Amino acid sequence: MELLQTIGQDKQVKESDITRLPYVQAVVKETFRLHPAVPFLLPRRVEEDTDIQGFTVPKNAQVLVNAWAIGRDPNTWENPNSFVPERFLGLDMDVKGQNFELIPFGAGRRICPGLPLAIRMVHLMLASLIHSYDWKLEDGVTPENMNMEESFGLSLQKAQPLQALPCSPGFQAVLSLTRHVSPVRVK
Repeated sequence: MELLQTIGQDKQVKESDITRLPYVQAVVKETFRLHPAVPFLLPRRVEEDTDIQGFTVPKNAQVLVNAWAIGRDPNTWENPNSFVPERFLGLDMDVKGQNFELIPFGAGRRICPGLPLAIRMVHLMLASLIHSYDWKLEDGVTPENMNMEESFGLSLQKAQPLQALPCSPGFQAVLSLTRHVSPVRVK
């Protein structure tokens, strides 16, 4: 509803629209919290013996930060395994390494150098995809019984495919100029 009210029916989402889409911004943050693109941040080397909560981490030890576990910590997040974008509405928290509860791109000197571009593109692409397509689950799957498990690797992936159908006649006409319009299977 936010996209229709802010953008309109047959208009494309522009980068300048993103600041007026707080719910889309909250969805992106919640997605980064639950499903970071890289679950373990780049390794770091401990420069001197360090005590952390009763444990000694020796000098030169290699340490990995588990962004996936931080995003699901029940001491930080209420209902940590539930997708609740509303938790970020009105909350002054970003993904730029300032809030250690949410660090999908890392923090400090080793933060992802592509962060500014990634943030702009993820918001713009998500808003454009939601605004331009109707999304359907295949094979009678409902949101309630959809398999939300992830397969671990360098990045996390979902196993349940989606169908993307152009949602407006105007957008269908634009697509038909470039290629044959048929449901797109997204995995």
